[in-house]
Amino acid sequence: MAEEIKKNKTERPQKNNRKERPVKVDDGLDKRLVSVRRVSKTVKGGRTMHFSALVVIGDGKGNIGMGIGKASEVPNAIDKATVVAKKNMKKVALNEHTIPHETIGKFGATKVLMLPAEEGRGVIAGGAARAVLEVAGVKNIVTKIHGSTNRINVVKATMNGLLGLKTREEIAARRGKKPEEI
Repeated sequence: MAEEIKKNKTERPQKNNRKERPVKVDDGLDKRLVSVRRVSKTVKGGRTMHFSALVVIGDGKGNIGMGIGKASEVPNAIDKATVVAKKNMKKVALNEHTIPHETIGKFGATKVLMLPAEEGRGVIAGGAARAVLEVAGVKNIVTKIHGSTNRINVVKATMNGLLGLKTREEIAARRGKKPEEI
């Protein structure tokens, strides 16, 4: 009997890496949990605790979305945030694995400067901005956050900067010229 118990314990797969990132969502999307915050509300009977989760989701090909979910338990907040992020998916213009031109994303007191980088440079970005850029599929970029480093504001500023990008073809079509003329 003791031998069978030992055998069963050794046959179980070991979980060495507790935080596996990125997590694949059922639709083939990458999901990143950027932050979980505990918020409390003081009422007549005492304090009520709730949780707020910020999730960024993307397909690695230029589609990204972000969502905030609130619930009384962390897993429920993450699930709600994921649903909101899927609904808010938007397309971002990319040049292979970098951005087409430099841009500044702004939201509130946060500004995120994003510069295209050559192949092999990697994603040089702070935590919240890095999550957005990696799920979008950007592999080479340099960023700098100015102002507030609040994670929600940084994610929204990064999203605003990425959504403001235009490719050479889009600019040429708007001006009525050929892409080679620009």
